[in-house]
Amino acid sequence: MTAPTITTPKVLCIHDVAPNRRRGGDIRTLLSPATVGATSGFLGTLTLEPGEFVTEHWHPYSEEFLYCVRGLVTARLDGQRQALPAEHGVCIPIGMRHRIENDGDETAFLVFHLSPLAPRPDLGHVDTEAVLDPHASHAPVIRSGPHAQADIAVPPAPAEAGR
Repeated sequence: MTAPTITTPKVLCIHDVAPNRRRGGDIRTLLSPATVGATSGFLGTLTLEPGEFVTEHWHPYSEEFLYCVRGLVTARLDGQRQALPAEHGVCIPIGMRHRIENDGDETAFLVFHLSPLAPRPDLGHVDTEAVLDPHASHAPVIRSGPHAQADIAVPPAPAEAGR
């Protein structure tokens, strides 16, 4: 199934998209091929409560731009710890292992963008640490708002075999 082509702007709220907790935290893929028909990348949000983290992984096709809106997180980049406080961003190169940790005492809120897209969604991430919820879907799901019943194709979750 191919993603729809964008013909008109679509506005979504993070609360319109179900959280993905597969790798930890509250990850919401807001603007993507599945949600708005994007063709060049995807954008989302990450909320990490104190003590939460996103398990280590890397992207074989995409750079990841990560911007900390509020809070303070530690980005572990190829094993090196890098503080990422509010109002700071980092560009994580293609192929770099990364893990995001909130070892502070307040909720952290981040925005991420990945580009270019992998050839298929199931090829976009390579996990190097056991995921926290291996049964959680990878696919963003619009659960409410103006596009919940729109003609936006949400692909089925890829098979978990080999992960």
